[in-house]
Amino acid sequence: MSARPIPPERAAALARFHKRRRLSNPGRAVERRASAALREYGERHFRGRLVELGCGDKNKELLLGDLVAEYIGVDHAGCIHDTAKVDVIASAYETTLPDASFDCALCVAVLEHLEEPKRAIDEAFRILKPGGTAVYTVPLFFHLHEEPRDFFRYTRHGLRYLFEGAGFERVEIVALSSYPLTAITQWSYYLQTVRKGILKPLVRLIVGFNNLVAPALDRILPRDERFTWMYLVVAHKPGAAQSGNDR
Repeated sequence: MSARPIPPERAAALARFHKRRRLSNPGRAVERRASAALREYGERHFRGRLVELGCGDKNKELLLGDLVAEYIGVDHAGCIHDTAKVDVIASAYETTLPDASFDCALCVAVLEHLEEPKRAIDEAFRILKPGGTAVYTVPLFFHLHEEPRDFFRYTRHGLRYLFEGAGFERVEIVALSSYPLTAITQWSYYLQTVRKGILKPLVRLIVGFNNLVAPALDRILPRDERFTWMYLVVAHKPGAAQSGNDR
């Protein structure tokens, strides 16, 4: 991740998005790390028309919507999240969207919930314009969640195989953490099993402390990307992208 000063526009977008999770939420530290990465890479690659595959309640529009001219969210009818803001009700395998109709595609922590990830990546490739860019986040280490629709975890090698096999080129895979953030976050989630009765205030205190300490330790201690909780993938569809930002 970049150590340069955060531009004011990025800081404002992150502030809007981060209001969603309190300090005592076990996912706060990892979501902040992921959202910072999404904003940074979004500023580099997003423009024109964006489609988010598996958008849920479409909250990422708060983070990235100002970067594009149009933000279209797709999710399926059985989604467990609030779908009131979803623009297209369809599966990740058959979005019903036209060929080559989007400049960029976003898919955040969805691929692990799909039985057929290759079909979903093929569909993203189909709806992207030549020269378009897809940005995904995909977990390597994370506990079971949204069961029973939790099927896979991915190594960087598996991700490269899937995206290059779909036809993408210049596939960049970025580890979003080292061991401390991954391990401490999982401990915070585990503590939710005892967050009851007289232990509830103590668990909130520990998790809040973890959310402050884990990112610092992740920066200070020797980095080992084998233990990342999540990867960010940037993949490009071959062809010439249109010039200009088109925001």
